[in-house]
Formats: sequence, C-alpha cells, structure tokens
Amino acid sequence: MTLLQLPSLRPKKKSSTAKAAKAAKGTGPDPIVLSAESVEIIGRELDAIRDRVVADLGTADRDYILRVVRTQRRLELAGRGLMFLGFLPPAWLAGVAALSASKILDNMEIGHNVMHGQYDWMRDDMLHSSSFEWDNVCPSDQWRHSHNYMHHTYTNILDLDRDIGYGLLRMEYEQKWNPLRLGNPLYAFALMMLFEWGVMMHDLEYDNVLKGKRKWSDVKGLLTGWWNKVRGQVAKDYIVHPALTGPLFPLTFAGNLTANLVRNVWAFSVIFCGHFPSGAQVFTQEETAEETRGEWYVRQMLGSANISGSPFMHLATGNLSHQIEHHLFPDLPAHRYPEIADEVRAICEEHGLPYTTGPLWKQVANVWSKMFRLALPLPPKAEDAPAVIIERRKTPVAA
Repeated sequence: MTLLQLPSLRPKKKSSTAKAAKAAKGTGPDPIVLSAESVEIIGRELDAIRDRVVADLGTADRDYILRVVRTQRRLELAGRGLMFLGFLPPAWLAGVAALSASKILDNMEIGHNVMHGQYDWMRDDMLHSSSFEWDNVCPSDQWRHSHNYMHHTYTNILDLDRDIGYGLLRMEYEQKWNPLRLGNPLYAFALMMLFEWGVMMHDLEYDNVLKGKRKWSDVKGLLTGWWNKVRGQVAKDYIVHPALTGPLFPLTFAGNLTANLVRNVWAFSVIFCGHFPSGAQVFTQEETAEETRGEWYVRQMLGSANISGSPFMHLATGNLSHQIEHHLFPDLPAHRYPEIADEVRAICEEHGLPYTTGPLWKQVANVWSKMFRLALPLPPKAEDAPAVIIERRKTPVAA
C-alpha cells in the first residue's frame, strides 16, 4: 500500500463542502491521501482485469443474453395474455407482475446494457447498441448521449454530470440552496413515479433552455424524436392492447399503467442508489481536469456505490447493483460484474480506498434521508467530507 503526500504533486483544491464537513468533523480522522504512483498502479491493475474478461468473451455470454431476452419475451406474452382474464383479480395481479418483470428486464439487464455496447462484439443487429430500441418513452439515441456519454464521461463531476439531481433535485451540498429546494422530496417522488419521462427529458437540459443557453435549433431534433417514440409507446400500452381485450379495456389500461409505474419506481431506486448514498464522492471540474486513465478509474470507484443482495436481485437491477464495476467497465457484459467484484474490492482494500456497498433497503433509506436533509439550508455533516484526496501529477501520464 502506498499512501503518500508527495511534494512534487499538485494537491486538489478542497470543495466548500469538504471544508465545512472538515470543520464539523473536528478532531476526526483525516481523509486518505492517494499518491499519483498508487493511482497509476490501480489503473494498470484494472486494465489487466478488463483485458482478461474481454479475451474470455464468447459463447457463454451470447447464451446468457439470449436466455434473458427469451425470458423477457415470455414474461411479456404471459402478462399481456393474462389481461384477457383481468376480470379475475388473481389473473390481473399475475398479469401486472409478469408485465412489470418484463419491463424491468427489458430496461435494465437488456436495454441499458445492450445500449452500452456490451454485446456489440456479437454483431447481432437485435442486440447492437446502434440499432436497439427499448420499451421506454426515451429514444435510445438520446439516452446514449445523456447517459453513455455525459454521465459516464463526467461521473459525479459537479455542473457536468447532469445525473446529479437531473437538473431538478439538490443532491449535493455544493448545489446552492434556495427556498425552492424545500420541495426536494416532492420533486424526487414525482421524478420516481414518472421516471421514464424524466429520462426522456434529460437530454433537453430544460434549465439551459430557460436560461437561453439552448436555442430552438438545438432542441428541435429532440422533440421530433420524442414524438416518434412516445406515440408508439402510448399507443401500445394505453390504446392497442387495452382495445384488444374489449370490455376489459379499463382493467388492461390500469394494468399496463401499473406495470410502467413499478418499472419507474424500481429503476429510479436502483439508479439513485448507485451514486448518492453516503460514501459516494463528488468532484469539481478543477479536480478532474486532464485526468489520466488511472485517475479516471479512481473517480469512477469513489463516485459509485454498490447494492448487496442475491443473484436474482442483481439480475433485476441489470447488475447495476455492481455500480462500481459498471462504471469501471461500462462496455463489459454486466453479468460478468459479480465475478470481478471481489478483485475490484481487493484493489480498493490494498490501496486503502473505500468500497461503498450495502443492502437495498439501507441504500434507499440513505438516499431519501439525504434528499430530505438537502431540502433544508443545513451544513454538511462530518461523514459528508471526501474520504479520499487524490494527488495528481503536474503533467498527466499518457493513458
């Protein structure tokens, strides 16, 4: 383990939250200082893991994702079929459960991961990131920009990663408080219930539109994409399939609406637990300028948090329960994350870095507690201080 503060290195400037949290901590332990040499060693160790998994990709990975696709399609068929018996409450409930599971699988383990390019190597148009379209009102090309590019490039960098609050919520102390922040929990609840619509609007950057920073010419293409995608999704779930069940139209409509709500609540919970529980660190643009590959890796590890649980739970989250591993290797098949998680955790322990994880209930409670606290103009607590200070070279090392 090499944790040194070298005089030849440029320390990062502490954020206002770090200073305030440090004051609250008083005589508590100082943050870990990770030397530039350790950062580059970590980078090489993680590159070695990635190279080994890439070299091993093959039939087992192809069989896995095709098996998940078959399961998702059978669940959707069962769910839609049971709606024809929706006048029987057990059949309606079973139909909603099957359709909810289908939508969760489609969005999480299939859609999210396929659109990351995790299966592009199969050269299968059905599962290629450039052609895949998911069961969601957000057009896949817009999601790939707002998520694959913006979020994964600028993970947890303030004012660059728009996933920090989705332009709506105060999720960090560095985000300035004003009286409108009092509605933070209410805004979060609304976003959770309407999450697919929030994801759709994510690339609009509505706050920049209101400020005049984005013009009509910048957003016209987005709106056209929305119209083309939304009309198909709405027609499928709220007109065509309900109409096919004849007099059961209201019950089928309600069943489809419920399945979409279940998927929205689940996806919101999983995604918000990935970056906002206590322990996940945020960064300033100054701290992350001209990052080396090792520094990028360390930021991804410090800015992400895992969810512990069973293999079934990992499948239902699209293996985003391994958010740390996902952010390190977003284009590796997600079902591989559990097998490399122990190695990533060992690297963190070897270099004294935190590996943030916890059961779902604990992470969800932590995130909601944070949203309530940040609705108020309260100072940060001691545990909100950054746990790690990354020392950086004056001249970046070639990645």
